[in-house]
Amino acid sequence: MEKAYRIKKNSDFQNIYKNGKSVANRQFVIYSKENNESHFRLGISVSKKLGNAVTRNRIKRGIRENFKVHKADIHAKDIIVIARQPAKNMSTLEIQSSLEHVMKIAKLFNKRIG
Repeated sequence: MEKAYRIKKNSDFQNIYKNGKSVANRQFVIYSKENNESHFRLGISVSKKLGNAVTRNRIKRGIRENFKVHKADIHAKDIIVIARQPAKNMSTLEIQSSLEHVMKIAKLFNKRIG
C-alpha cells in the first residue's frame, strides 16, 4: 500500500483512538474518524500477545490485502484495525470475511458490498 494510505505516527493513532468511533466483532476492532484527504488511511495494530513475528505479519498481510481489494469502495476516513486473539488461528480468507463484516457494521463502504 502506498505511503499516503498509511498511518504511522503515534500522535495520529492517539488522536483516532480519542476522537474516533469504534466497532468490533470477535476478531477485530476498528476505529474510524473522518479525515481531510480524498482517500482512506490505514493503521494496523497487532499485539505481541498474538504470537511471533511470522504470525503477526501474516495477520497484517491479510488485513492489508482486504483493504487493497476494496480500495475504491472505502470512505475517506482514518481507519485503525486492531487484531484480537481469535485472529491468529484464521486463514487469509477468514480474515478477509471477518474484516468485511466489521467494516460493514462501521459503515466504511461507499456502496453496497455483497
